Amino acid sequence: MLTGCGAELDHTERMPLAAGHRLVDGPPPVEDYLRLRRDCGLSPKTADQATAAIAGSWTFRHVLDAEGDVVGMGRVVGDGGWYFLIADMAVLPAHQGRGIGSAVLDALLDHIRACAPAGAYVTLTADPPGTRLYESRGFTDVAPDRTGMHHVMPSEADR
Repeated sequence: MLTGCGAELDHTERMPLAAGHRLVDGPPPVEDYLRLRRDCGLSPKTADQATAAIAGSWTFRHVLDAEGDVVGMGRVVGDGGWYFLIADMAVLPAHQGRGIGSAVLDALLDHIRACAPAGAYVTLTADPPGTRLYESRGFTDVAPDRTGMHHVMPSEADR
């Protein structure tokens, strides 16, 4: 469920988006979520998975270009108490380098700062091209003190 904690957030002091681009509070349509994941090289998902991901998000942002097409997105999954995961950060390759990823990440972090209790733990898994952006916002590699792990549940066809 998306949360709108009632905080008024002002992103005007941040780096502005390229002309014609607009940051939108909320998720993109399911079809655009799936298209961005595919076109940005993220693992493909089904419409049912996308619908559940959107519904299960704590907050979501996406960016529209001058034509109204979704060109970037990111979301937070969290318990609202102390644990928050930045997920689905994606910007179409043709729109990268224009501050879109920065604007989405900054808006998500601003929402966490405004709505989460002090001491919130924010985590993410970064692909190498995103490392510099995340480090510039204070994220650090958890190694060697911790190890990141994942487990992909097998599908019925794989069993």
